[in-house]
Amino acid sequence: MKVIIVEDEILASENLSYMLKEINSDIEILAVLDSVKSSIKYLEKGNNADLIFMDIHLADGTSFEIFEQVKIKTPLIFTTAYDQYAIKAFKLNSIDYILKPIDEEELENAINKYLELAEVSIPADNIQLENVLKLLNSEKKSFKSTFLVQSRDELIPLKISEIAYFYIEVGIIKAITLDNKSFIINEKLESIVEDIDTSKFYRVNRQFVVNREAVLKIKFYFNGKLVLKTTPPFKEQIIVSKAKATEFKNWMNN
Repeated sequence: MKVIIVEDEILASENLSYMLKEINSDIEILAVLDSVKSSIKYLEKGNNADLIFMDIHLADGTSFEIFEQVKIKTPLIFTTAYDQYAIKAFKLNSIDYILKPIDEEELENAINKYLELAEVSIPADNIQLENVLKLLNSEKKSFKSTFLVQSRDELIPLKISEIAYFYIEVGIIKAITLDNKSFIINEKLESIVEDIDTSKFYRVNRQFVVNREAVLKIKFYFNGKLVLKTTPPFKEQIIVSKAKATEFKNWMNN
């Protein structure tokens, strides 16, 4: 499979390239393009890519501006940190979307979705993409601020800003607060991630979502992985995979 990556953040493009190779070593990355201008220059000559991964915000504008200059018939997978309304629209106009920070499982699912549809012609629709751009400009993300949780015989509103981390224990989602109180959240972890501010919370692995404010130290682990020291401390090691390590450090640094 031949792919093109349109991404202006070096660490993000390197991380995506690494994860693609981990998923399928036969994937060939034809080009990494970091701007609207360079993308237009490359794509207007035609391309033989099977799939394009495209970020929304680029150094010199939005990737939708590319479609004003170039007719692209190659299937697209958007990588985006935009709100849920825009994401729903993306799903109508592309193979799939991946919400940043990129999760390796979601990336693999998106690739599998492309492979299932590989025999179907999926041209990009410039008019629809323009409508999505309007939606991006008009909608602002509204993040959830509280979870209604049970404490003994009462229901109390738990502020998300007070949660240090979420984790899965025997199929149950638990939230631990910064002052080390534990509550059960009656939602799936995927739903929680969609509703909270991902500039403040990061899903470090399939079982764990951590608040930036709860991270005290980041220790290097073997094989390129990281181990987090948090407050309050967790009973087990919180490990960030090698595939996510660079992106996590970049997220913490922003």
